[in-house]
Amino acid sequence: MNQTSYIEISKSAYKHNISYLRGLIGKNVRITSVVKGNAYGHGVENIVPLAEKSKINHFAVFSASEALDVHRVASSKSDIMVMGYLSDDQMAWAIEHGIEFYVFDIDRLNKAVEIAKRIKKPARIHIEAETGFNRTGFEFDKLPAVVDIINSNHSHLILEGLCTHYAGAETITNHFRVINQIESFSNFAKYLKAHDLSPRYMHTAGSAASLTYPQTIMDMVRMGIAQYGFWPSQETFIHQYKTNMAKDSDLKRVISWKSRVMTVKDVSPGDFVGYGTSFLANKKLKVAIVPVGYSNGYSRSLSNMGRVLIQGKRVPVIGSVTMNTMSVNVTDIPNVNRNDEVVLIGRQKRESITVASFCEMSNMLNYQILARLPGNIPRVIVD
Repeated sequence: MNQTSYIEISKSAYKHNISYLRGLIGKNVRITSVVKGNAYGHGVENIVPLAEKSKINHFAVFSASEALDVHRVASSKSDIMVMGYLSDDQMAWAIEHGIEFYVFDIDRLNKAVEIAKRIKKPARIHIEAETGFNRTGFEFDKLPAVVDIINSNHSHLILEGLCTHYAGAETITNHFRVINQIESFSNFAKYLKAHDLSPRYMHTAGSAASLTYPQTIMDMVRMGIAQYGFWPSQETFIHQYKTNMAKDSDLKRVISWKSRVMTVKDVSPGDFVGYGTSFLANKKLKVAIVPVGYSNGYSRSLSNMGRVLIQGKRVPVIGSVTMNTMSVNVTDIPNVNRNDEVVLIGRQKRESITVASFCEMSNMLNYQILARLPGNIPRVIVD
């Protein structure tokens, strides 16, 4: 191990999650595995092969660079969909390689036609509907122009999908807004049908909507955080508990993050630990130094707040988390030695540090914690 920490990816947990989610959404609904943000920190090179072994052959990313990462490791039988940014040059690459992409404004639609004509290969497009999220997507009054362009360029465009994105399906506070979006999307679908346009896939649901609003499960769902073993929110889990008697363990965490004790030292009463004066020893302490800091993705906000596992015991982070290290209080654990395993996220014996608890301590979303894990931390596949 060249790095100071490493990440384990559980293939059995991933397989279990996909099986569980398929049972909820139905076997005939296509799952697209959302692998943006380096597969939510899990590593594209790890998750794409695991997904393909679980019979998933469609992957969603935000940008062309992420699409290229997937393209390098995916089977030739898998499809890739770009939901966000594409420059004109990148769009040409996408069309040439059969990469699907969202179209959400007239300029982008016209550019897709222009490039498709030039390279003599059809563009595989998903029309994104603006239903109330107000980020990207065609407003309803733009549909006549959209339909006219598509109908005038049948040989240059393949209408892969009609889609939208919900504005917070993971929380009940957005219920009214989401219901309005569902109704709005239905109007888009009816308009296309009335003008003889039939997208191959209707897709609106991410993880949260799939688990909370069954009416949003259409031909395809974009499964992000749930495939990695995380409920999008506690409200999402409670909804599944009420409707399907779900257990928290029905989704199994795929990721564990581990390091090793770098050294152990004694601290005398009245001495401060680390930078500044944020932690004062009130008795003789034994302190283990762990070679992980904020440059490695362990937030500085966890100073005097974080917890790690050593020898199956939960121990506190004391003092400031520095760029490359943290100090933990191991006074109550006998025989802590250099190279002892340290669990930052995951399980050790009967104790566990979940990403949810990690997030509560750092006041960040689990999405943020996972996406911020540096790409240079080694990822290894375990059973």
